[in-house]
Amino acid sequence: MHEIHTTLIPTGTLAGRLADPLWLAVDCRFDLADPGAGVAAWRAGHIPGAIYADLERDLSAPVTATTGRHPLPPVAALEETFSRFGISARTQVVAYDAGSGAFAARLWWLLRWLGHEPVAVLDGGFAAWTAERRPVSADTAMRAPARFTARPCPEMLVETAAIPGALGRGERLVDVRGAERFRGEVEPLDAVAGHVPGAVNLPYLENLGTDGRFRDPPALAALWQERVAVAPGSAVVCMCGSGVTACQGLLALEAAGVRGGKLYAGSWSEWIRDPARPVACGP
Repeated sequence: MHEIHTTLIPTGTLAGRLADPLWLAVDCRFDLADPGAGVAAWRAGHIPGAIYADLERDLSAPVTATTGRHPLPPVAALEETFSRFGISARTQVVAYDAGSGAFAARLWWLLRWLGHEPVAVLDGGFAAWTAERRPVSADTAMRAPARFTARPCPEMLVETAAIPGALGRGERLVDVRGAERFRGEVEPLDAVAGHVPGAVNLPYLENLGTDGRFRDPPALAALWQERVAVAPGSAVVCMCGSGVTACQGLLALEAAGVRGGKLYAGSWSEWIRDPARPVACGP
């Protein structure tokens, strides 16, 4: 395989590979307040050749009494999904969403977790693509299925029971939700407001510049160092409300050169399932 892309990819690079059968664009647009909006937007117009991945149907398992709002699917289910998408070991996947990377990064992380290296997120997403007047298609044909074989990397994942131990070892637990949610001042999605005691806050939207694209690697590295004391070599766990936007934080870390970040997939919505777990409010 030629050079692979593993973090962020510019719109121009994808535009030059739309006809390449080894490249696959995946539309991950989603709206938590309107779960049908993403697929409707894809049907109305998407990057030519892009297929649609639904956050709740394809990239999450059903919610149970003990899980957060977007549990990780079983490995076998993801193998089936990614095979249906037409992803093989040689496929360069480019995930995109409306722009922030919040949903596209979930697909990016899942593929990386299952050992698939050639996957990147389109920097600026569909907003950047259309702002540049690049081609858009309403063709909803799927590509031929392929054989996706998972090679899970369990070291990329942290379970709820392991969070206190991680904090005790000095690992940085970074919550990427908005600051008001972290402080417990508002909570639009979950039954309890606040954060995990010991966590620090860096809202995921701060990884983006004013143009809607990710800050450049030195700026990302400086942001994470200054705000949450994360630098190359740090042990980092990212969380959010349900393990989705946390993946965008891990993508930003990877782009900044900080390797080995872990996902707390259950995140806040799973943490609060047990009322015995402590809750903190304030900064």
